[in-house]
Amino acid sequence: MNKVRYQIWNQVRDQVWGQVEDQVRYQIWNQVRDQVWGQVEDQVEDQVWDQVWGQVWDQVRDQVEVLVMGQVSGDIRNH
Repeated sequence: MNKVRYQIWNQVRDQVWGQVEDQVRYQIWNQVRDQVWGQVEDQVEDQVWDQVWGQVWDQVRDQVEVLVMGQVSGDIRNH
């Protein structure tokens, strides 16, 4: 009888441990994945924002400079 009880106990323990192990592994994987993805996303977003904003700012500055210089030149010629 002890042998049967021991076998049943081992089967139950293995099944429960397998389920717990799978759940823990799944949760840890999700947490690590979310953290890593969040960090990568933040870095990429910052780099893209810096590049795009830098390009847009350069274009706007250049256009404003051309317009202002054109107006100033026109004003000087008209006076």
